[in-house]
Amino acid sequence: MTTTPPPWPGDPLPERELELAAADRAVDALCRTRPEGGLLVYSGAAGIGKTSVLARVRARAAERCTVRATRADPGTTAVPFHTARALFAPDLADTDGLAALLGPHRALAGPALGLTTPGEEPADPQGVRDALVALTARAARHHRARPLVLVLDDAHWADGESLGWLAALGPRLARLPLLLVVAHRPTEHAAEESRPHLDALGTAARLRVTLRALSPEAAAGLTRRALGTGADDALGRALWDATGGSPYELAELLARLREHPLDPGADQASAVRELAATVRGHRLADRLGGLGPDAARLAWAAAVLGAGIPLRLAASLAGLSPGRQATATGELRAARVLNPGDTVDFTHPLVAGAVYDAVPRSLRTTFHGRAAWLLTAEGHSPAAAARHLLEVHPDQDPALVEQLRRAAREHLAVGAPDAARRCLERALREPPEHHLRAHVHHELGCAALLTSPADTVRHLRTALELPGLDDTLRADATFRLAQALAHNQQMREASLSVAFAAATTEPGPERLRLQAAHFMYDAFRATEDDGPGRSRRLAQLADPLAGETNAERALLTLRAFDGMLRGENHTVVAEFCERALTDGHPAPGLGWTDTAWGFEYPCLAGITYAWIDELERAEELFGEAVRAYEISGWSGGHLAFAHMLTGAVLRRRGRLAEAETRLRESLRLADRIGTGLPVHWDAVCLLVDTLLARGRTADAQRLAEARGFGPPYPDAMILPDAPSVHGRLLLALGRTDEAVAALEAASAMAERGRHNPVWAPWRRDLAGALATRDPERARALTRRLRVDAERFGTPTALGMALGCEAALAPAGAATALNARAVAHLEESPARDELARARVALGLATGDRDQLHRGLLLARTCGADALAEQARSALA
Repeated sequence: MTTTPPPWPGDPLPERELELAAADRAVDALCRTRPEGGLLVYSGAAGIGKTSVLARVRARAAERCTVRATRADPGTTAVPFHTARALFAPDLADTDGLAALLGPHRALAGPALGLTTPGEEPADPQGVRDALVALTARAARHHRARPLVLVLDDAHWADGESLGWLAALGPRLARLPLLLVVAHRPTEHAAEESRPHLDALGTAARLRVTLRALSPEAAAGLTRRALGTGADDALGRALWDATGGSPYELAELLARLREHPLDPGADQASAVRELAATVRGHRLADRLGGLGPDAARLAWAAAVLGAGIPLRLAASLAGLSPGRQATATGELRAARVLNPGDTVDFTHPLVAGAVYDAVPRSLRTTFHGRAAWLLTAEGHSPAAAARHLLEVHPDQDPALVEQLRRAAREHLAVGAPDAARRCLERALREPPEHHLRAHVHHELGCAALLTSPADTVRHLRTALELPGLDDTLRADATFRLAQALAHNQQMREASLSVAFAAATTEPGPERLRLQAAHFMYDAFRATEDDGPGRSRRLAQLADPLAGETNAERALLTLRAFDGMLRGENHTVVAEFCERALTDGHPAPGLGWTDTAWGFEYPCLAGITYAWIDELERAEELFGEAVRAYEISGWSGGHLAFAHMLTGAVLRRRGRLAEAETRLRESLRLADRIGTGLPVHWDAVCLLVDTLLARGRTADAQRLAEARGFGPPYPDAMILPDAPSVHGRLLLALGRTDEAVAALEAASAMAERGRHNPVWAPWRRDLAGALATRDPERARALTRRLRVDAERFGTPTALGMALGCEAALAPAGAATALNARAVAHLEESPARDELARARVALGLATGDRDQLHRGLLLARTCGADALAEQARSALA
């Protein structure tokens, strides 16, 4: 890439020694035997000398390193991944090493980098970002002999997708043989969606440098260097006063003074002020008027097209013949407007900005419209031309609407939903033809689903109010509307939306799909007006079904999940699961990455298996989820949820240390995409439960306080029952009164007809809290717990209920109850519960063998406090 040379080539940059020394130290660290990567950020106002500093950094680094550099441009801010493609252009052109560079992420990184054709389905933005981070790591290791340095100038104009990739890369740079050097103006000059990424880069930087204006002394020294030793200090001071110490303006003024020295008799200060006005703002653009109409039109066309576009296209846009183009190009280079080369390259961003602002408004709009069609005719994709269509005045042009819709689909396919949203919002302003407006709102709602649930809700509701959608699209819009409402913790609204649509849809597959969604979102609600009634209606609809269609399988999945929560016999629940699956796996169309039905149905099947002691089946399903999301590049909320579910299985198995690791990974992944999401609540609830099982009460308390775990809870049901877990935490902290109140609140599960004693073990904990305060009620709770456990019938439920009963029973009866609890739990996959029962039996009977076996099992599970209790008893 051509860049503006330093205004004083070959000489040291004045008053930039410390800034360059910082880069030298970073390059030294990168070139050690054990390379240390890092990130340098230079910031400052326009014209402060960022480009000159980066040019020197590049030159010094190139002596020992492989340097890849680019400068962002206002014209490409709306072009997704443009900066990433520009930085890696030489590596992407190396066909021999390209396969190794892309590695296993070709399907995700290839379309984003313009190497492969995008697919039909939207790509996960987080997955694409992670693929680019992995590609960067491979590129850094490939260049280990000459470590890799990436240099990005004017990052405030980089596209948001590339900045998101660099922000994700920032924290990992210290572990890679890679130095990233970034320069940008203050963040208020960046697009709104780019500002958080620039802030993240600043936070991750090993050094963040703000460039300052030059001093009067530096201005005087530069004046003498440029104009000769005869230039006096007064002229240098006048130049400094006129420019405020801006290196760019100083260099421009000195160049003008070399060509046109001041009249010796003139008032130097006044003359310098007048001259300074010509190198900034609209006066800078006025200089084009003296070059003639051809030069002005070529400069205007180049400013509209942006950096890197062939000058012949700018000439075509300006309506110039090759001969007139050559003359105008020469004039623009002589006037220091364009740099030499065959592509558009202004001498400075300030020049480009001033020229663009000088284009007459009506002509600018015309140029943008013609530029879009010109690029399309050249073979560029709709997405590449779309940035120009965004600037065209609305004119009810159906062809423009269609091109913007195609561009939006392409943006979604490469993982750029924000760019897709901009295209579709512009299409609505055109506006589309009446019969297409609902379609555009539907597409816009789907595009915003991953980034803005509130916008999704607004556009999908509008789409459903307008005519134009057929039954399939109306059902799809309703289904996605409900997803967005649920994602936004509006579970009641999600349920009502699909219920209304189901009631107004003709019988058939779409109606069944909506009915299933209605039952699902009602089941997901933390509170419900008539839980038992909903369960009866679901049973009437689902019990006769054989599972021959996906609609039937979805209803059977919900029936199994509801039966598990209600505490129906586990063998009956398992039979519903079998009918809902195909050979133990989700049916085609109902898989983890299928979007028509959503991932919720296989998820519910796995959760059901996990709580009926069929953990092998649950583990197999959730393992498939992790693999499917990793292969498909879905590394956002879906992958976070899959890790959370895997952690839930490990927690049910009693593999507590492994569960903790997996749940923390789930939180890490979820934190990258937002806060307060359903997966956050589930992962935190499970992690608090796991830490309590390990005996790490203080850690559980810190986590709960840091994450806001406790009432008020969201409207969405939490996995497992959050009030039960919170009550157990309060008990462990010795806050018994608060614990009793919390566990009493958890009894709402029973009012909804949900009596699974493993999912919501509030009765066990409440009985323990009331053992000395209200022993009669405590015994009543244990009796009901035993009834629920015997009805449910899993070894885990029976063992837990018997252990709770033993804790309140007289010594003689307690021994027998503990022994029966051990016998049941030996058939259970919950190893930590068996360890707890063995220790309880050993303590009750003095049986050292039981204590020893409980100790070994507790250690294996990671139940540290229980292991210490057994060890102390043995000692």
